Parts: sequence; structure tokens; C-alpha cells
Amino acid sequence: MLVKGRTKVYDFNFHLVWVTKYRKAIFSTNRTRNDMKKILIGIAEKYGVEVNNIEVLPDHVHMMISFPPDMTPSSIVKSLKGTSARMWFKKYPDTKKQLWGGHLWSSSYFMSTLGNVSKEIVNQYINSQMDKYNGGKPTGKS
Repeated sequence: MLVKGRTKVYDFNFHLVWVTKYRKAIFSTNRTRNDMKKILIGIAEKYGVEVNNIEVLPDHVHMMISFPPDMTPSSIVKSLKGTSARMWFKKYPDTKKQLWGGHLWSSSYFMSTLGNVSKEIVNQYINSQMDKYNGGKPTGKS
């Protein structure tokens, strides 16, 4: 989805996945899965991240997100994972007993971009711009 800000227009979409520490099935009920969804959606809203889709499974999370280009993927992940763990342990302190060292999330994650067009189409578009722009003639403007 195209997002317009005061000084930028962007369409960044990412698939983000991360797992619980030791792949423990922490979110094994509808209640715990829904609670984590609410936590993550709330954090995303706070940081200006748009959640297009989310699924919390017993031992991992999938999110399809979009965020402004001045934010880095690693800062988004850090905010989502760190804040959600603190909020989770406040609500479910007994969970720490299931996790050696008391960490909710594994330190790793997977993130990939989602595009509306392929690299080949973007290359064709860029390569065709001089032909399409003013018939290939310079406008005199720099």
C-alpha cells in the first residue's frame, strides 16, 4: 500500500518471522496467542509500523509489516521483540520458569522484502525513462 508522508512516499512491505527461545510452545492457547497479537499490534502502532497481517503460533510469530524509510529493519525488530517480552513477562511472569535464562525470544529473526514488481520490471522501467521522458530530449532543466 502506498503511504504518503509530508516529505516522502513509500511502499515498503516486509515479512518478519522470529521464534521463541528454544522454540518453546509458549503461546499454546487462543488466549495467549491473542494476547501476544494485541501486544505486538500496540507496539507497532506506537512506533508507526503498519501491521498488514499477523499470526502468532505456539513457538513463533509471522508479521507482514510496513514502515517509513527512515526507520531501520533492525530497530523495528528490536522494538517489537524487546518491548513485547517485557510486556509479556509482566502479564505472564510464570512463563520465565519455562525458559532457561528468562528470555522469551531467540536472538535471531528472518526478514524479507515483499515487492509488487520484479527486479526485471524495475530495470526495464528505469532503462526506458529517457525514451519516455520528453521524447528522450533534455528539457534544459538540471
